[in-house]
Amino acid sequence: MSRFWSDAVHRLSPYTPGEQVQMPGLVKLNTNENPYGPSPRALDAMREAASAQLRKYPDPNGTALKDALAASHGLRREQVFVGNSSDEVLAHVFQGLLKHELPLLSPDISYSFYPTYCKLYGIAQRTVPLNERFEIDVADYEQPCGAIILANPNAPTGHALPLADIERLLAMHPDRVVVVDEAYVDFGAQSAATLIDRYDNLLVVQTFSKSRSLAGLRVGFALGHADLVAGLERVKNSFNCYPLSQMALAGAVAAVEDTDYFEQTRAAIIASRERLSTALDGLGFDVLPSLANFVFARHPRHDAAALAAALRERAILVRHFRQARIDQFLRISIGTDAECDKLVAALRELVA
Repeated sequence: MSRFWSDAVHRLSPYTPGEQVQMPGLVKLNTNENPYGPSPRALDAMREAASAQLRKYPDPNGTALKDALAASHGLRREQVFVGNSSDEVLAHVFQGLLKHELPLLSPDISYSFYPTYCKLYGIAQRTVPLNERFEIDVADYEQPCGAIILANPNAPTGHALPLADIERLLAMHPDRVVVVDEAYVDFGAQSAATLIDRYDNLLVVQTFSKSRSLAGLRVGFALGHADLVAGLERVKNSFNCYPLSQMALAGAVAAVEDTDYFEQTRAAIIASRERLSTALDGLGFDVLPSLANFVFARHPRHDAAALAAALRERAILVRHFRQARIDQFLRISIGTDAECDKLVAALRELVA
């Protein structure tokens, strides 16, 4: 606390990221990082970009990356927005598109950065409870609102809505922006990007941190109607005209273009997720159906916080949330099969 802080800073409740710790032999399954390295083509592109040209500012519009993303999603350049991580993209979305007289609707259990943004930008928020199966029920969103945001697949549950439900939500609120945060969509869910040309109120946000294995590069993007993107550009250029470095732009373009590597690593993670879910089920865990690169599980006879602490003593990190309704769940990121096997072996001892 400081007397020099503004009132707004005093009222903030900052987001708490997953631990980034160093331990010998650590099995790190707490932050949904990709267990496989980035595309070799992306690494080569970044090495090439690390030249004397770094003395110059990067392209403020990220044109090459916008063109690559537009081509991969069947859109036009003016329908693509790029930024320094999807978190920064979301920050611009909250400030530029989601602050209205009526409250913003979002699930009660979802990405915990959403309420942080609402406090930061003074946005009224109304949470909509997930149903008893921890799923989003679109019918619950048929109420007055200023805008809607939801993660699909949802975090930390892993559940995903089918496109028909997303389309129903868009038609339900044609004069309200609906933001679909698709950080995990590449692990088995359907992207709402295919609906963009039919609904001018849809904005899709994605990231390079998960399926492209570039969490350390910090690249995110949004796809939507050109008017929504133009609004985000106005916010970005009032905040930071150069959000992405030359190396980030080069690496991201190469990652988009290396579709073979993307498909190979994506398929490996999906297979490992199903393998881990089966193993956890065999140990007596209740495992929610997941279409993300993590699973959400609880054991009926063992406290989740105690399990997380015991795993940490064995140099295995998982994520535990001290939040109502989910405080007995563990969110477990999908690692390599060898890492998942170490986790399962440790849990077998702990729940015996």
